[in-house]
Formats: sequence, structure tokens, C-alpha cells
Amino acid sequence: MTEVSLLIRLAEEEDDDFILAQAPRFADFTLPPWRRRHECIEGIRNDLQRHLEDQPANSYLFVAEDADGERAGFIHLQRTADFFTGRSNCHISDMAVAPPYENRGVGKALLAHAETWARGHHCQLVTLAVFPGNARARALYEAAGYLPDLLRLAKPVR
Repeated sequence: MTEVSLLIRLAEEEDDDFILAQAPRFADFTLPPWRRRHECIEGIRNDLQRHLEDQPANSYLFVAEDADGERAGFIHLQRTADFFTGRSNCHISDMAVAPPYENRGVGKALLAHAETWARGHHCQLVTLAVFPGNARARALYEAAGYLPDLLRLAKPVR
């Protein structure tokens, strides 16, 4: 597939349905055995809904659209303080590419946008979290130069 020309802009109220409709993308791979797909989707959707409705400080949603104005993906950035240094970081809270736009450079463009935004806001790091089973996203992040920083481990206690 060919790369698509994109405009990345701040999300508007008219983008809410598109953004929320991407929630299933966040659980479209092998999850840890203690995670339930529907719970992950509902949790992501609820968090996105809260950010769309409340528009909390330091939370920024951007939409990527093609030359025809069709939405191709979105990225949710949060400005955070680094635990160790206290300096400002940019955390990619959520990022999704709509299925028709996969393998067309949208994810790469959204990551580049996050890095440009982070530089412009004097952030030290761009951080993100990804499920181990999300091989597609992990490959994108690693190709863009993202490396492990902290490793979060979990164990169910039933």
C-alpha cells in the first residue's frame, strides 16, 4: 500500500465518535491471560470518553486525516512529570490507526507528530505503554527508536 498524505490536527467534538470507535483496536491481539478483551475495550473507551468530555489539563487528542478529509487515526498525548527527574515528559496514552489506513504510514506520522509536539513543549522523553502481545505496535515503536524504560509485571491474586 502507498503512504497517505496526512493533516494532523487537534481533535474536535465532531471527531468523538471516530475516536471512540477505535477502542477495539486496543485489544485486537493476544492479551495476557488475566485480561478480558471486553473489559480492556470498555476501559479504554471510558477513559477516552472522560478525556473527550472533561478535556483535562495536559491532555491533548489529535486526529490524522487524509487529503479528502477522511479520518485515518488518532493519538492522545498527555504531559506528565518524570518520576525520577520531575522534568516534563510526553506520554502517548492512546494511538490507533483505522483499519483501511494500516500500512500506509499513519502510525509513523502520528509518532513523528508526538515527538515534534514533545520538543515544542520542552519534554525530556516521549513514553508509551504497550501490551507484550501487540507485536504490530511494538514493531512500529521499535522501528521508530523506542526502547524499554521500565517493565511492568503483573500476577493475578485470586
